[in-house]
Amino acid sequence: MSTVVRFAPSPTGRLHVGNARVALVNWLFARSRGGTFVLRIDDTDVARSRTHFARGIAEDLRWLGLAWDWSDSQSQRLDRYAAAADTLRAAGRLYPCYETEEELEFKRNRLRARSLPPIYDREGLRLSAADRARLAAEGRTPHWRFRLDPGEIAWDDLVHGPWRFDAAKIGDPVLVKADGQPLFVLSSAVDDIEFAITHVIRGDDHPTTTACQIQIAAALGAPAPAFGHLPLLSVIGGDKLSKRKGDFSLGEMRAGGIEAMAVNSYLARLGTPDPIEPVESLDALLTGFDISRFGRAPPKFDHAELVHLNAKYLAHMTFQKAQPRLVEIGIEGADERFWLAVRGNLECLEDARRWFGVVRGTVAPVIDDPDFAAAAAELLPEGGWDESTWGAWTSALKGKTGKSGKALFLPLRRALTGADHGPELKALLPLIGRVRALARLSGKAA
Repeated sequence: MSTVVRFAPSPTGRLHVGNARVALVNWLFARSRGGTFVLRIDDTDVARSRTHFARGIAEDLRWLGLAWDWSDSQSQRLDRYAAAADTLRAAGRLYPCYETEEELEFKRNRLRARSLPPIYDREGLRLSAADRARLAAEGRTPHWRFRLDPGEIAWDDLVHGPWRFDAAKIGDPVLVKADGQPLFVLSSAVDDIEFAITHVIRGDDHPTTTACQIQIAAALGAPAPAFGHLPLLSVIGGDKLSKRKGDFSLGEMRAGGIEAMAVNSYLARLGTPDPIEPVESLDALLTGFDISRFGRAPPKFDHAELVHLNAKYLAHMTFQKAQPRLVEIGIEGADERFWLAVRGNLECLEDARRWFGVVRGTVAPVIDDPDFAAAAAELLPEGGWDESTWGAWTSALKGKTGKSGKALFLPLRRALTGADHGPELKALLPLIGRVRALARLSGKAA
């Protein structure tokens, strides 16, 4: 059977790195097996779902390069969930319950006070036809719960290994709200069946949901997919990520200059024993991909580590790949010599703008010692500069002034670039050119 996976975000916010990790692992899992990657928008929560967030999710996935084979939205499939609910009612697996949320919370609190799990007591199952008629006459509309069969629910998880639950300790889940809205537990199970999903890879925050969905699939006469539950990311110095809070959203990262392949390189290895290093393409990440290498412990997301990886990624980027990106951010006329000179000093691509200004624009020089700067200007070689010019020039200047090391190089850097740090001057000097260099050594903005 061909592998089919789905990434199923709810459009209640922009994707954060934790969501991106799940999407990436699903994509790599499918593509490594020659399978299908489906995007499903879980938008049945009318109160919180937003169309612009759905558009943003698609935009984020395209930015990462995670192309999907086809997509669908749960809001367009409500009739399928209603039909499945009818099937479960007819089979005696879906039963009406009339408690209000306040009454249910009261029951849960009483159980907690006795140090018992807050599991539903199945009062709805014990109601007679007369009881239901009386409650309906009072104006109560039922919500509908799925009756779990007793016994063990088990599966061999792709990440955690054998996972087992006692159905009696889970509690019958609500599948349909009183207003008729299907909940995730039902809609997701129906979609996985009808979309022929073979593997569900998601976060490990709701394994009991998986246990319930295994029984729902069986009640609907279908095999359940295989499941893999990735540990949720947490933030260095913080808690779990939240999409609604906008924690480390991909849109925010993109605006901050983080490269898509830096994100992919980081998330593909985070939580595995493999070294995190910049990878040039998604195809390169497919080589050796193995979901079993993801550990069970929650990995820590470190934004500083991602920024460092982003810098390493840029430091290895070819000019052919960088050139159209430079044009996108308004740096036109940059050639390969410029890119090779500055790429090792960039945290993000936008930083190249500053160095392009140093070699092509105007710099306010910092002159620490006018006499030293004048001597440097006097010894500045004539035209025909290349990377050997810097060494020849500084050797002559050392011989004349007796200065060496930092005392020689830092004043030159400050005069030529207006900064204390930056790319190697042997590469920058030919790009700056003799006219600008002379003017800056004279203390003129040039």
